[in-house]
Amino acid sequence: MKIGIVGLGLIGGSMAKAIAKYTSHTVYGADTNDEILEMALEQGVLAGQMNDTIAAELDLLYLALYPADAIETLKTLAPKMRAGALVVDLCGVKQAVYSSLDSICRETGLHYIGGHPMAGRELSGYAAATAELFQGASMILTPPQDARAEDMETLSTLSRSIGFARIQLSTPQEHDRIIAYTSQLAHVVSCAYVQSPTSDEYMGFSAGSFRDMTRVAKLNEYMWTQLFLDNREDLIREIEGLSRRLDNYARVLKEGDSRELCLLLKNAREKKEALEERG
Repeated sequence: MKIGIVGLGLIGGSMAKAIAKYTSHTVYGADTNDEILEMALEQGVLAGQMNDTIAAELDLLYLALYPADAIETLKTLAPKMRAGALVVDLCGVKQAVYSSLDSICRETGLHYIGGHPMAGRELSGYAAATAELFQGASMILTPPQDARAEDMETLSTLSRSIGFARIQLSTPQEHDRIIAYTSQLAHVVSCAYVQSPTSDEYMGFSAGSFRDMTRVAKLNEYMWTQLFLDNREDLIREIEGLSRRLDNYARVLKEGDSRELCLLLKNAREKKEALEERG
């Protein structure tokens, strides 16, 4: 296949590197940073830079961009692509992009499937991209109800060939509701945690717990601002739920209620163990 990737940051760059390393497909790329494009070409990750001629020959286009940018980019590229080509966005939210991208594709004879690779690092940009980023990870797909079976098979096969261990099907609504908990809330908590004045005194007093809690606070604030706002209702619900649970811990501590505190901790341990058993 001829595969185009627009946006060569951590996810798009890793996708390009993984496809180049683990498959025989040909990858073309586009990025607003010419230095990144030159680097990817020199490394042999890309077979060439995307242009109108290449766009017309693509079998598959990945949009590895911020949500709003993904929509605007497809508006420009879609009329240049051949009918029947497959378009997949890799955005971290789905409801904010799904309808617009699907509509553009239908109007231009393309086929759209939403995608979200559940992989990342605390670093960003092409320099942090790696062909091994997706090893053992889950690839979430949010296809329309009339998605072609051959498109789903193409994406599933390609995803597994570059390391994904699980293909998770979802809807845009379910995706955003669960991602608000599994990903977005974790980033909010990490940021709020590291913003404690006590964090300035951590040297010599920290170990794995501190590293784990603060790791994802080293984020791309521009991207996460858009993702949080695009999914604000689901995220607010999770933040408020966490706040209530924290208030409960504070209450039993204030009351010195060792029995209830022990039960809270026991419940949390058992919940974690049950989750681990489910894999």
